[in-house]
Amino acid sequence: MSSAPTASPTALAVLEQRLLAQPARWLVTGSAGFIGSHLVENLLRLGQTVIGLDNFATGYRRNIDEVQSLLTAEQWQAHRFIEADICDPDACREACSGVDYVLHQAALGSVPRSLANPQATNAANIDGFLNMLVAAREAGVKRFVYAASSSTYGDHQALPKVEDTIGRPLSPYAVTKLVNELYAEVFGRCYGFPSVGLRYFNVFGARQDPEGAYAAVIPRWTRALLLGEPVTINGDGETSRDFCFVNNAVQANLLAATSDDPAAVNQVYNVAVDDRTTLNRLFEILRDALVDIRPEVRQVQAEYGEFRAGDVRHSQADVGKARRLLGYRPSHSLQAGGATRYRRGYKLRCRGMCPVSQSREAARNASGRYLLAAASGRHAPLRAVGLGCGGDRDGGGGGKAWRDGSGRCRTPGDAHRGAELRAR
Repeated sequence: MSSAPTASPTALAVLEQRLLAQPARWLVTGSAGFIGSHLVENLLRLGQTVIGLDNFATGYRRNIDEVQSLLTAEQWQAHRFIEADICDPDACREACSGVDYVLHQAALGSVPRSLANPQATNAANIDGFLNMLVAAREAGVKRFVYAASSSTYGDHQALPKVEDTIGRPLSPYAVTKLVNELYAEVFGRCYGFPSVGLRYFNVFGARQDPEGAYAAVIPRWTRALLLGEPVTINGDGETSRDFCFVNNAVQANLLAATSDDPAAVNQVYNVAVDDRTTLNRLFEILRDALVDIRPEVRQVQAEYGEFRAGDVRHSQADVGKARRLLGYRPSHSLQAGGATRYRRGYKLRCRGMCPVSQSREAARNASGRYLLAAASGRHAPLRAVGLGCGGDRDGGGGGKAWRDGSGRCRTPGDAHRGAELRAR
C-alpha cells in the first residue's frame, strides 16, 4: 500500500508534477528508519534519484526491503544505499557529492535514551549534524532540510506552540535539537547556506518499531493490546500530545526542500496537526480500534505509573507559519481518522507470516518480532499504526552501533544496560 502523501491539493500537487517533470538528486540520512524510509519511498515514486544513508543504529534493513517491494524495478534502480555513520566526516562528504537536496533525518531520538546516555546522543545529534552540515555546504547542496523537534519548546507552557517562542530544554535530547537549529542559523548567516528545520510533533505511522525501551507510545500500546500485555500510562494520563501522521512529515520535507519563496528558507517550522490528545483518550482510541480483531481488549484497563523525567506536560503546535510560507496542509489527524468509514483488516506479521488466529501465547513465542500491519480502516491513523515490516520525532540512525546475538541494535553506552534502541 502506498504511503504517498495526499494532503494539499494545491502546493503539494503542483510540487509533485514539478518533480516528475524535473527529477533531482536527493540524500536521505536515516533512510532505514521510520520517517526516512517514507521519504525514500515517496521520492522514488516521484521519479527522483535517491541516496540513502544509515548505520542501522535505530533503523532496519527490513524497512528498506519493504520500500523496494512497494516500488517498480525501474523506480528502485534510482536508489543507492550507503551503510555509514554520520559521525564519520568522510562518509558524509561521499554521500553529499553531487546531491541537490539533503533531507537529514539521522539521529538518536528519545528523551529517556538521552538521559541514560547523553554522550551518545550528543555525538550523533550534534557532531553528526555538524558533519552533515559542513559536507552539504562543501558539496554545494541547494538546500539542507533537517529533523528538528518539538522538545525544543522545553518548559514553555503556553499553547499552541509558536516557532519564535521557546523555553529551557528539559533533556539532553532537547539540547541537541536546539543546537541543531543554532548551527543551521549560523551557517545561513555566515556562509549563506540555505536550510530549513522541521520541528516534528510525535510523528506516527507505518514502520514504527513497537518494541524496545524507547518505542513510541502508539506502536508500543498497540502491540501490548494485541498480545494481552499490560499498558502503562506515565502519570495521570492527562498529558497531551499533537500526534502527527507520517504523511504530514513527508509533505513538509518536500515542500521545505523545494520552496521558491526566499522568505521560506532559513526558518524552522512546526510539523503537526494543531490538535491535542491526552494519553487517556489515546488509549481509548487504540482500544476501540482493535476490538474487531481482538474483542477481549474492550475490557482492558490501563495501568498508571510515575511521570517520566524530562517529558513536556502538554504539546500542541500552531502550524500557521508552515501553512503560510510552505503551503503545508496536514492531511490526517488522530481524531479525524475515527470518522473515516472504511472496513479495516489487520494482520500480525513477523519475519515469517503469522495468522491472526494464532493464540497470543503462540504469537509471543514465535520467531521474529510481531508487528501490526493495517491494510485499511475506519481509523486513518491506525493505517499508520500499521507498523509495516518494521520519534517519534526523528528519522533514523545516529551513533555507532552493533547487533547482538538476538539481532537487536546496541550502542556502546547502551551495552551495559541492555537497553534496546528504537527504529525511528
